[in-house]
Parts: sequence; structure tokens; C-alpha cells
Amino acid sequence: MPAGAEGHCDFDKALTLLTLSIPDPLLRAAGADTTEFEPIVGSLDPVLLSLCLNGPGIASGGTLYRETMHRAMAAQMVQVALPARPEVQDIGDRRLRRVMDYIHDHLADNLSLGDMAKLAAMSAPQFSRAFKAATGKSPLQYVIYERINMAQLLLQTTQLTVAEIAYRVGYGDLSRFGQHFKRQVGVTPANSRK
Repeated sequence: MPAGAEGHCDFDKALTLLTLSIPDPLLRAAGADTTEFEPIVGSLDPVLLSLCLNGPGIASGGTLYRETMHRAMAAQMVQVALPARPEVQDIGDRRLRRVMDYIHDHLADNLSLGDMAKLAAMSAPQFSRAFKAATGKSPLQYVIYERINMAQLLLQTTQLTVAEIAYRVGYGDLSRFGQHFKRQVGVTPANSRK
């Protein structure tokens, strides 16, 4: 139901209800004119449902992860309510290089999609689409990939503990670091050192 819409539902049996409220500014940033939204009845988008059901895990992630997930929810809502998407804006090599240098220089920091988009002189949704088109990865995927590459290098060239390396590449949660490392490398951080 779009903001300001009224409706009434009758159910024949008890149901579990999930309410997702997305602020207008986030929907607008995803490319939506919220005045064009229509109520959607009788269909459930599986991608949006999956994002919502994973919502409790969002609160435990870093700023970039939370921003990415919130924007993903808004973008999927726009996709469901307004199927026509704006064209991907091309990201110039110089702007892309500037953002990539920033990521490498601040790999251990709590990176923000908004900061990256400002460096590229784009809105966050435009930047996300252009970055993925140029690199094949979303900004979050790219940051994770580069953090794990740096961790591999540190594991091979230093005597730092796995926990110290995780912290140095931007992970406050050792478990999440281990999951990302194993997914990308195929072995645990400790086993990659052997």
C-alpha cells in the first residue's frame, strides 16, 4: 500500500503479518516517484520477502552493509511497483579510479555508499548501477573482495593472528570475516596460512 492509501482486508484464517515501511526519501533515491505507486493485491514478491525476512541480521552489520540492504529493499520495492528503470549512467574512468583508490586507502574503515557516490559525483543509486556495470560487482561485493584479498596477503606475509588481520581489513566480527574468507578463497583463514 502506498503512503496515504486506505484499504480494508478480511482474512478467513489466522495469518502471519510482515510490515515493511520504506521512507519516501529512500524510495525517491531508488528512482521512484511515490505518487505513481498503486496498491498491489494478491501477489508477493519473493525477492522483497527474502530481503525482509533477513532484516534482523541487517542491524548487526556495518554501515555499508546496512545502507546496501536498505537500498536493496527500496530498489526492489520500486522494481515491483514501477517496473520501468532509469538507464545506467556510465561512470568515467577517472571517477571510478578515484572511488577505487578511496576504497583501498580506507579498507579497514566503516565505508559508506554515500561517501563513495559523492566521490563519483553521482547519486547513490546511479553510482551503484554504474559501479556494477564497470566492475561486475556491487560496491559491497567489491569491498568484501578487496578486504579478503588484503587478508590473504597479510596471512602469507605476516605473523599477525587471524583476529588481528580481520580487524586490519575492516571486520569487527571474526565469524563474518571467516564466512566471507571461506566463500571467496575456499578454505578458512587459518588453513590458508598452512
